Amino acid sequence: MGKKQLSLIILVGAIASVNGQPSQAEPSIPSTDKQNTEIKQAIDLKDLSQPAVTVKDWLAQIETDTVQVIGVQLNPSATGLQIVLETQNSEFLTVDATQFRAEGNRLIADISNAVLSLPDAQSFKGETPTPEIATVQVTQLDASRIQIIVTGKDALPKSEVTLKAGELIYTLNPADEEADEEIIVTGQGQEGYFVPDSSTATRTDTPIRDIPASIQVIPRQVLEDQNVERLQDALQNVSGVTKRGNYGGGAAGGFVIRGFTQEGNFRNGLRDNNFYAFPEIANIERVEVLKGPASILFGQVEPGGIVNIVTKQPLSDPYYALEFTAGNYNFYRPSFDFSGPLNAEKTVLYRLNFAYQNSGSFRDFFSTERFFVAPALTWKIGQNTTLDIDFEYLRDKTPFDRGLVVLDDNSLVLPINRYLNYPSLDDYSQTVYKVSYRLEHQFSDSWRIRNSFLLSSFDGGGLSVNTAGELIDNQFTPREYYDDQFIIQNYGVQTDLIGKFKTGFVEHQLLLGFDFNRSTSFYQYRFAELPPNDIFNPVYDIPRPSVLSDTIVFSDRTDTWGIYLQDQVTLLKNLKLLIGGRFDFSTQKSLADPASEQSNDAFSPRVGIVYQPIEAISLYASYSTSFRPVIGLSANNSPFDPERGRQFEVGIKGEFLNNKLSATLAAFEITKNNVLTTDPDDSRFSIQVGEQRSRGIELDMIGEVLPGWNIIATYAYIDARVTEDNDIPSGNRLDNSAQHTASLWTTYEVQEGNLKGFGGGLGFFFAGNRPGDSLNTFELPSYFRTDATVFYKRDRWRLALNIKNLFNIEYYETAQNRNIVYPGAPFTVQGTISWQF
Repeated sequence: MGKKQLSLIILVGAIASVNGQPSQAEPSIPSTDKQNTEIKQAIDLKDLSQPAVTVKDWLAQIETDTVQVIGVQLNPSATGLQIVLETQNSEFLTVDATQFRAEGNRLIADISNAVLSLPDAQSFKGETPTPEIATVQVTQLDASRIQIIVTGKDALPKSEVTLKAGELIYTLNPADEEADEEIIVTGQGQEGYFVPDSSTATRTDTPIRDIPASIQVIPRQVLEDQNVERLQDALQNVSGVTKRGNYGGGAAGGFVIRGFTQEGNFRNGLRDNNFYAFPEIANIERVEVLKGPASILFGQVEPGGIVNIVTKQPLSDPYYALEFTAGNYNFYRPSFDFSGPLNAEKTVLYRLNFAYQNSGSFRDFFSTERFFVAPALTWKIGQNTTLDIDFEYLRDKTPFDRGLVVLDDNSLVLPINRYLNYPSLDDYSQTVYKVSYRLEHQFSDSWRIRNSFLLSSFDGGGLSVNTAGELIDNQFTPREYYDDQFIIQNYGVQTDLIGKFKTGFVEHQLLLGFDFNRSTSFYQYRFAELPPNDIFNPVYDIPRPSVLSDTIVFSDRTDTWGIYLQDQVTLLKNLKLLIGGRFDFSTQKSLADPASEQSNDAFSPRVGIVYQPIEAISLYASYSTSFRPVIGLSANNSPFDPERGRQFEVGIKGEFLNNKLSATLAAFEITKNNVLTTDPDDSRFSIQVGEQRSRGIELDMIGEVLPGWNIIATYAYIDARVTEDNDIPSGNRLDNSAQHTASLWTTYEVQEGNLKGFGGGLGFFFAGNRPGDSLNTFELPSYFRTDATVFYKRDRWRLALNIKNLFNIEYYETAQNRNIVYPGAPFTVQGTISWQF
């Protein structure tokens, strides 16, 4: 960026050597009696190494003293934004424009010989000063430097952004004619490991430190450094999250968050119930995890938390990236990511992601073929209106796999590669497509409205073999042959009105919203019994059954309407209140024979407070609730009430090392009521007297320790148990929930010298023993896995080698019951080459 032309407009009084000739006297700062001789002269900063002598001498003179910045003003205009730094006694600041740069969607300026001395804060942050700028931050970089960061909402701001320091005005925008030469567009909305803001918890762009909840964000750089293939691999970087079961025969699964199973996830804030298929990593910008009950904004959910996937968005500058990965087990995966403007005005932007994967597996007879494409379009209809449209298509062909079995003595003795189905009978595939739009209009700097829609569809099925009961004689596993089809569709629409206003000295950010969601499922199948397979000496070649059962059909539909109100209240600059509530009304219909229908409603409040004794530390406390409809009738023909969850949480957050490293320590207690359990008076029915409780402590740390040194560290202690039930003994731990989990992932990249661009990393992942079923009849043993990476970046090339399970330990990821246990992968190595142009 040192060669970039950045205009400097200098308003100077009559200086003798304006024509470039040397002056025999030092210049003086213009006085009022010389104002009639003021001139306006533009100087190209790339020539500051050889400027007019008087200007150079003048800059050297004022550089000797440290200047106090006592105020920051943001002045929006029709052409853009001016940032004004106010100094003590109107002193001049030393500004070296070679320290201006663009990174991702951020404009950054470092100012030397300056100290922030704001009257009521240690740093400055302004939010949404213009429609295309999310935040402006001014922080103390070190003892004598301050840093200004202007963050665009989706890309670098196109409007003019200037910095006024004393009588000097600088433009922070990169020069158009040098953009291709000097700016390397990364394709990432946020570089580095630490992401300071999140919209998942509040549906507003709010600093994480100001939210009374535990929110963890896994950005794109982490996904690339770890060479993540599955969403569940990304979530190993979040405390208190473990894997839970696999659906579709190993194709995908749910997650256990704070002890409670969360099936499905959210995509850009909208419900996506397709937990039967893994989301494709190629189109993920970052993964956000909100811990605890979240029904106020997301409706019917489990109380442990939610996972929100933020997808890649079109970029305003051309970006092209090609990547190819190959590894053992015949793994290969080409992909590309293209983006840029479609017109000269950059009002129409596009992005296109593509990936193809073909691989074998450590599991016998198991292979995967995936095809994925995701086009996206952004249309800036006017200065204040934007429309985003995107589409995803995924075709996945993966055998139906039910893993291993537990013997009667609770041991796991089978080789992890052992396949217990009949591969000759398998022909199973899945197709997923998603269509969404988001329309946003800014009425003013303070008020905006946003409307979003998502259609998500899953169609899976074919010919497969499934489990059919308990192990026979501790040796034979019963199996059934299926010819089935499973269709899940989810429609969601959401409208939010967001506004900022004041009541006296109290600041408010209001969110008023409405959403509607329809989820439908259709399942039909025919089946036939197969001979049990010997788990110690399996037979794989058997004839396909010629006679199947009659077709059996299940179909249901759930509609949910929700209206919610939330207020983020700034009582004082260091005291913030979050309060809100949501009312939901839902109907569930069984469309099969016999048909049935029932309705539920629920109110879900949330309240939290944040106190910041110093700017770097946030203390918070919160109370939140959740609900989830329960379908069915009791013995007296009454519909079941929704399951209800409530949580109390306290915590502390810190941002250190000039806001490059963040940490969150949280303690919580969650109680879930109205859990179904067997009716003691009639075992054919259920009653709602069950209760489950989870208590725990979590620690998450993420960010940059030193230039080039990134780290993610987590630890969680979670005690999740059944407290009341007629079937499960009280005190039983909730299945697949580990009491102790921990992880550490760290990378370092050499910043200068002959080895610049070379780096490496290590990862350590620990999970304690986990109950394999709700009755706690067996446990999955604890494990400690080590991963590693080495990489080299040069110009626009990147080479990387990733090793997973470096020491080839044997471990088990998750279980559904004694007959379905999924082992983790042994030693795996993959090499990646990528090129940006």
